[in-house]
Amino acid sequence: MNIETKYLGEVEIDTSKCITFPNGLPGFVEETKFVLLDLPGNPLFQVLQSTQTSNTAFIVTNPYHFYQAYSFELDDAIIETLNLNDQKDVVVLAIITLRKPFDQSTINLKAPVIINANNGTGKQFILNTDDYPSKASITIEAKGD
Repeated sequence: MNIETKYLGEVEIDTSKCITFPNGLPGFVEETKFVLLDLPGNPLFQVLQSTQTSNTAFIVTNPYHFYQAYSFELDDAIIETLNLNDQKDVVVLAIITLRKPFDQSTINLKAPVIINANNGTGKQFILNTDDYPSKASITIEAKGD
């Protein structure tokens, strides 16, 4: 299936790789189907692209690339919603807010995107703690925090 994307133009996607967000994402409740697309030449970032609306896309990354000590517990509701049975099926992504210059960009550690890699369901999980900000630094100096 071909879709029009926000950042990469028209791309062909494998529909078996689509991620279903049963309740959408906060602020985008109508957007329930997404796909992760690689950014050419950039192994750290991907695009979480809506398959329904070309302009709805988020730059995401594995937050552990920048914050190795990042840690939180999933509550029973999200474990049940995503039907998570094995820790190895959990994919954690964080949404990036790009800014110019790039070192002013931020990473949202307060609301990670949790995906069950086994069944392709996802949910943005808002942490019930003030341990992590929604606009954490993404600069190299943040590595290891």
